[in-house]
Amino acid sequence: MPLRTESLEEPQLNLTPMIDIVFLLIIFFMVGTRFTEIEQQYDIELPEATAVQPLTARPDALVINVARSGDIRISGELLTMAQLQQKLADARAAYAEQKVLIRGDGGGIYQSIIDVMDACHQANLNELSLGFQPRTAGESP
Repeated sequence: MPLRTESLEEPQLNLTPMIDIVFLLIIFFMVGTRFTEIEQQYDIELPEATAVQPLTARPDALVINVARSGDIRISGELLTMAQLQQKLADARAAYAEQKVLIRGDGGGIYQSIIDVMDACHQANLNELSLGFQPRTAGESP
């Protein structure tokens, strides 16, 4: 039986490419941080202004609560249908893409919710959501 006399080479890990990549990343970040320092090296006294809201901020959804009796409330304020239409028109004028969340009582009159939806459509507010509570897995309708 022939015996193997040559020695096995042990595997070697070549770290040179990884070290090159790390040095390139270090150089990249050092150069990048240098540019931000150059912009701030001049002593400039900036003008003062009052704080303003960003132009792209979207307002929260307008929450309309419809009670079982048909009462309509926004932020706790009881409104008639004419007042609701005016408030919706004002909201549309302030922000064209105003969202509306309608929270109607589950045992209430369905017509009241439809009236609120109709008022939203008349004010050209088309992003409507209806509030609900999710059912648990074992519950039946």
